[in-house]
Amino acid sequence: MAKILIAEDEEVLRMLLVDTLEDEGHELDEAADGQEAINQIMENDYDLILLDYMMPLFTGLEVIEQVRKVPEKAGVKIMMVSAKSQQSDKERVLQSGADYFVAKPYSPLDIVQRIEDILNEES
Repeated sequence: MAKILIAEDEEVLRMLLVDTLEDEGHELDEAADGQEAINQIMENDYDLILLDYMMPLFTGLEVIEQVRKVPEKAGVKIMMVSAKSQQSDKERVLQSGADYFVAKPYSPLDIVQRIEDILNEES
C-alpha cells in the first residue's frame, strides 16, 4: 500500500482521515501545521501528501512552494483540501503546484476513493 502524509491542523478531521486510510492498509504520517509538514516531507518519501490549505506556521501553498524546490521531492503527488472553494482559489492551488484539489466539507469516503484513484493512476 501507499505511504501518505496527512497535513491537517483540525485534529478531528486529521484523525478521521487517519482512521479511514489505515483501514485501507496505507502507512500514514501526520502533521498538525505547515512546519511539521515540511519537516516530515523532507525526512520521508511519500506516495501522496494530503495537505490542508489553511494551517498554522505555513499555509499549504507555502508548503508546496518548499517541496517543489527540492528536486528529489518535486514529483510527489499533492492533494490540497480547502474550505476556500471559489474557482479562483482552486486555480491558485493548482498553479502553485498541487496535483489535485478537494473542497471542504468533504466525505472521508470520497477522499479515500479519490486517493485510491490517484494511486491507481501510477500503477
